[in-house]
Amino acid sequence: MTQKKHYPEKPEKVYFFGTCLVDLLYPEAGLAGMQLIRREGVEVIFPQDQTCCGQPAWNSGYREQTVPVALNQVNCFPGEYPVVVPSGSCAGMMRHHYPEVFRGHPEEARVRAFSERVFELTEFLVHVLKIELKDLGEPTRVALHTSCSARREMGVAEEHEALLGQLANVQLVEQARKAECCGFGGTFAVKHPEISAAMVADKAKAISDTGAEQLVSGDCGCLMNITGHMQHTGIGPAGQHIASFLWERTHATES
Repeated sequence: MTQKKHYPEKPEKVYFFGTCLVDLLYPEAGLAGMQLIRREGVEVIFPQDQTCCGQPAWNSGYREQTVPVALNQVNCFPGEYPVVVPSGSCAGMMRHHYPEVFRGHPEEARVRAFSERVFELTEFLVHVLKIELKDLGEPTRVALHTSCSARREMGVAEEHEALLGQLANVQLVEQARKAECCGFGGTFAVKHPEISAAMVADKAKAISDTGAEQLVSGDCGCLMNITGHMQHTGIGPAGQHIASFLWERTHATES
């Protein structure tokens, strides 16, 4: 597995950035992500004033309006601890686009330093915590969808697969054209609904054709899009964020 940046030693504390979709639709994914980190002996700090990372405004061309939204996030994480994000999309915005947002701005240097501390969750689990997982679940077949942002911008597709590969009773089945977009793309699905719907139909069929019992993804937008189509058409498996899936498979519950 090729490392894509310099990774720090295991820290005593981390910040956790929840993301809008985790907060509103998949809170269990955020909790699971924090539990996975805490189990490794790392304290998790969740600043209550955090909001949207600013990506919808940025992608829609509202560049000036993005600045105060993004700056609020930077101010929420003032310490030198890593900032862990359970989304390749939001992590990509904060790591790669914040420096562009603040180019020539008085806060540019501080924002660049902040961006260097941003890690996508699976990236952090694999490269920083070097997590080792023991599978406690029953045998199952799982299909993985890795978002475009996670695969191409953050470069963490291999990290998703590596974590699932640690689970002895999980068979990762490969879908046709696994690297293709599901059609969500944030505002793309709103601006081009017909194209988006055709793309997600193709993706849902490819996943359904694998015979997987579970769909796993690291991005809630893709998960919402694909599982929404599957529920509407009645085909395909249930979907779950990878953090929730990993936690459930490896967390011993009291009987």
